[in-house]
Amino acid sequence: MSFKCGIVGLPNVGKSTLFNALTNSSKAQAANFPFCTIDPNIGIVPVPDDRLENLAKVSKSKKIINTTISFVDIAGLVKGASKGEGLGNKFLSHIREVDSIIHMIRCFDSDDIQNVNPTVDPVRDLEIIETEMMLADLESIQKRLEKNNKKNVDEDQLKVLEAALECINNNKDISVLKNDFDKKKLNQSSLLSLKPKIFVCNVDEQSVQNGNNYTKTFINKFGQESTLIVSADIENQINELDTSEKKNYMKMIGLKETGLDMLIQKGYQILELDTYFTSGPEETRAWTIQKNCTAPKAAGEIHTDFEKGFIRAETVSYADFITNDGWVNSKTNGKMRLEGKEYIVKDGDVLNFRFNT
Repeated sequence: MSFKCGIVGLPNVGKSTLFNALTNSSKAQAANFPFCTIDPNIGIVPVPDDRLENLAKVSKSKKIINTTISFVDIAGLVKGASKGEGLGNKFLSHIREVDSIIHMIRCFDSDDIQNVNPTVDPVRDLEIIETEMMLADLESIQKRLEKNNKKNVDEDQLKVLEAALECINNNKDISVLKNDFDKKKLNQSSLLSLKPKIFVCNVDEQSVQNGNNYTKTFINKFGQESTLIVSADIENQINELDTSEKKNYMKMIGLKETGLDMLIQKGYQILELDTYFTSGPEETRAWTIQKNCTAPKAAGEIHTDFEKGFIRAETVSYADFITNDGWVNSKTNGKMRLEGKEYIVKDGDVLNFRFNT
């Protein structure tokens, strides 16, 4: 599975600049006027993982295949978007298609980059976007609960929608529904307000290490756990350098990780994802799965026949695979296990599936 992150925010906060940096492309037009981006730009990016190189060396693999993440650059939203302001309805529909939302927040001053509001206020800006998404959800819920449409909604979804409506009408935090309904039912509702969120505070170069007053205010309000401090401009500069130059430049400005690495780690964390590997002479490959995924489900990521005809999973941990120099010695030294249908795949497992077709 590949997961999709939508980058949203007010116009001119750096969404397209970040997208270009993350995807190492100029696919997203970056310009200094509102609604520069109308149709969403999509970039598919390989997920960096040092373990792949190590596994490939052991297995003498001919090729390495990373798992991927998709970034979607969604046009800037404005106050009134849920009512169609600034082509808002079209933009909001694009957000429904992503697995998680990256909120791009302006945390820098600039006389050169136009701001749709008279001041820089990251808390206000996020609240504008969140309010518009909530109003869009309200309209969607009300339509689905109308008498004529209600008969087409299954009972579980009705419960989710009615509970969400109660939260919105009473100004309650809609995220409390995560305590009452399972993840699958909530995802099926397609409500924007329930999508996992990452907050990216876009700062200038001087603030990239320690943040600034804007980021401090924002983190005090919304917390550190889902917040990253990134400079979209610096990310763009880094991507224009070769590997050795990148390391030197990052060391010079005190940057330990790129924004891409930080976003992927945070994305895996909030979406509760793990990685397992297959490794042999032909290829070493990474596969993305949900946490607590059973072995047959993991096999299904390769091919549905693997899941249907699942028998056993030959399983070695990443560390044991490297230490024992591959499959043969891992088996000889008792480090390879045969796991059945109930086995919960762990992050870093190296798997070989036995199945009937």
